Amino acid sequence: MVELFKTDDPVLLSAAKAALAEVDIPAVEFDGPIADMYGALFPRRLMVLEEDVARARVIVHGLCPECLKVGV
Repeated sequence: MVELFKTDDPVLLSAAKAALAEVDIPAVEFDGPIADMYGALFPRRLMVLEEDVARARVIVHGLCPECLKVGV
């Protein structure tokens, strides 16, 4: 799995997961329990399969252009 983006915004994370699910891209949230304990010190990571990264970036860019790293 490849990291798509990190965030401490649960609404953005939920919206991204829903948007990816609509186009059948499986996405998994990493670091949820530690983020629950320590908040913004450990942002949650949204992970996708390597073969879905390009399509997933296009979708997430539509939701949150600043979420994706420049040049990735």
